[in-house]
Amino acid sequence: MATLSSAFLFIFSCFLACSISVSGRPTTFLEDFRITWSDSHIKQIDGGRAIQLILDQNSGCGFASKRQYLFGRVSMKIKLIPGDSAGTVTAFYMNSDTDTVRDELDFEFLGNRTGQPYTVQTNIYAHGKGDREQRVNLWFDPAADFHTYTIMWNHHHIVFYVDEVPIRVYKNNEAKNIPYPKFQPMGVYSTLWEADDWATRGGLEKIDWSKAPFLAYYKDFDIEGCPVPGPANCASNPRNWWEGTAYQALNAMEARRYRWVRMNHMIYDYCTDKSRYPVTPPECMAGI
Repeated sequence: MATLSSAFLFIFSCFLACSISVSGRPTTFLEDFRITWSDSHIKQIDGGRAIQLILDQNSGCGFASKRQYLFGRVSMKIKLIPGDSAGTVTAFYMNSDTDTVRDELDFEFLGNRTGQPYTVQTNIYAHGKGDREQRVNLWFDPAADFHTYTIMWNHHHIVFYVDEVPIRVYKNNEAKNIPYPKFQPMGVYSTLWEADDWATRGGLEKIDWSKAPFLAYYKDFDIEGCPVPGPANCASNPRNWWEGTAYQALNAMEARRYRWVRMNHMIYDYCTDKSRYPVTPPECMAGI
């Protein structure tokens, strides 16, 4: 009996180890991604486990996932441009790549003058409608080290995380006739480019090309979701871990952190911008 029990425990522990290793493992860049813009400005580091993005006066650059996904979680560790990065934008986002009825989930990191806080702008397009910008000043120096940026997308809500801190929540309020992205798969994208007509202080701060090249670093690429094309019933499967009870709403700790961010670090919210929206958008009234 002891021998059988030991054998069972060994097999069970192996099964757990195998399950964990398959799910959520960071990959090398070329396993899941391809360069989409200016391959001379993206350099692989550490055997492809990390990459460097370069912006200079000749070009910016970009990359995209090889596949699209319908629901799941996407995360990357990013170290942003140090020093004077005014006029630059480093973006990490999901996009349906459809011309008319676009779905998109955006992280955009807006460059700054040396000594000023880095601002991250989030935006959500659902069924072709965007203009849902929120801006948060990061409470740390994101150029000093890598930090994890995550998009969680399930049937219940979309959550943007900085490390373990939720900075944006967009709930599924379809019952109130508010659009929610759930029909179109999205690819994962990232770009580094010059946008000094709007990126820093509304375009007042221009890019200083004497500081070029501007460098951003990425590693620990992690995509867990339903690939499209793929199993037809994957996206609707309630047993997907990201659809589980623990991920259907913020837990108590996350809710406290979310309130802290909104109270102390949010600097712009389209919901309260009466010059743009004299009538409050319906999703803001419903709770987002």
